[in-house]
Formats: sequence, C-alpha cells, structure tokens
Amino acid sequence: MLLNTLIVVATVVFMELFSIVAHKYIMHGFGWGWHRSHHEPRTGWFEKNDLYALVFAGVAIALIWFGTEGAWPLQWIGAGMTAYGFLYFVAHDGLVHQRWPFKYTPRSGYAKRLYQAHRMHHAVEGKDGAVSFGFLYAPPVATLKRQLQALHGGAPRRPSRDAATDRQDAA
Repeated sequence: MLLNTLIVVATVVFMELFSIVAHKYIMHGFGWGWHRSHHEPRTGWFEKNDLYALVFAGVAIALIWFGTEGAWPLQWIGAGMTAYGFLYFVAHDGLVHQRWPFKYTPRSGYAKRLYQAHRMHHAVEGKDGAVSFGFLYAPPVATLKRQLQALHGGAPRRPSRDAATDRQDAA
C-alpha cells in the first residue's frame, strides 16, 4: 500500500516536470497548432488545446487497464497521471483560466503566485518569448518579470484581450 502511494505521488511530481518540458518544447513548438487556441480568446466552452488532455487521459486509462490486467505498477502510474490531471483541471483550467461557472481571483499565497505566473505566461503574443511553463509550479513573480524584460527588452506586447481569463485587458 505504501509503495503504491509513493508511486502515485512520484508520478504526480514527474508529470509536472514532464508538463513543463512538453509545454515549452511541444506545445510552444511543433504542437502549437493545438495549443494556439489556448493563447487566444475562447469562443466556446472547449478549445483545440483540450485535445492534449484527451491524449493524456487516454494514456492514463491504458496504463490503468494494463496494470489491472497484471502489469504492476502501471495502474498506479495511471492513477498518478489521473491525479495530476485533476490538479491541473482545478489549478489551471479552474483557478487561472476560470473555466468554472463562478469567478475567483486569489488575493494571497501560492494560489496568487500561480495565477500571476500564468498570466505572465500569457502576456506574450504568439508562441515565442513566453515564461513560466509549469502548471502547478510557479517561479517567483519577480524572477518572471526579469525574464520577460530580458527576452523583450522591456514590457512584451500584450494582446487586447487577456487569453488567460478572456477578459478585456486592463492595461
């Protein structure tokens, strides 16, 4: 039981590390065709970027199935991927992009830092020059501001609508 729990927790940690790399080099690279929709104002409930969640859910389901058919510990790795998917949905889709039926903007603590870091990720138009590619890990905001200034020689050009929340940009 303890080993299975450790496998699930280790998978959640690994998924965040994998997601940082995949977000930076796949989603902002050759996978931009799907991910672009996430950096543009949403026109409906779903966006093309949601196909990534379906792919990862399919992998998790397959791992759980193979694991329950005797290929231990694949079911626990699949469970860890599923747990990460739930955390992603709550933190990223819910908190940051407010794809919930209610609006909440964190005012303090780590949730505020995560929210600000992802808004800074969306402060850049297009796939190049973005910062903060984690979904659950957020570097300090001051670090991200320095990175944006170094990448863009000052403030980056911002879109007229905030793709992170689909609200009119206040700037």
